[in-house]
Amino acid sequence: MANKNIIGLNDNKAKKLAEELNILLANYQLFYINARGFHWNIKGHKFFELHVKFEEIYTNALTKIDEIAERILTIGHTPLHTFTDYLKVATIGEVKDFSEGDKCIKSVLESYKTLIKQERELSTIAADAGDEGTVALMSDYIREQEKEVWMYSAYLN
Repeated sequence: MANKNIIGLNDNKAKKLAEELNILLANYQLFYINARGFHWNIKGHKFFELHVKFEEIYTNALTKIDEIAERILTIGHTPLHTFTDYLKVATIGEVKDFSEGDKCIKSVLESYKTLIKQERELSTIAADAGDEGTVALMSDYIREQEKEVWMYSAYLN
């Protein structure tokens, strides 16, 4: 019989899930810092509207960072917590010296593409582990971000 953790998940499946959640956490940390940089450095005739939008993006990402770290703890593991570790596992890269609105929005869209793909994969892994809490969290993120992709894509067109 498989060993179960304190919330009833198979230990091995919970470990795999925590590893994948840590990669998502790292990606959100990079997404957060990139959006923060866009907020600070945006220039041009769309400054006022994009300055506010980038603040919304990084504030939302910060909430998700906390939720993901707490989910990792809930399933019995330790979240990564250094940028050295984040940079080792993240698939979203650092963005430097962006100040033009459309370039920043395109970077946001690329990050959402990465995040949504990873959240879908995590949802499948969590479902296999019987982890309804993580499935629900990923479902909420995906639904929200799909709408964001539509809206930011419309902005660019």
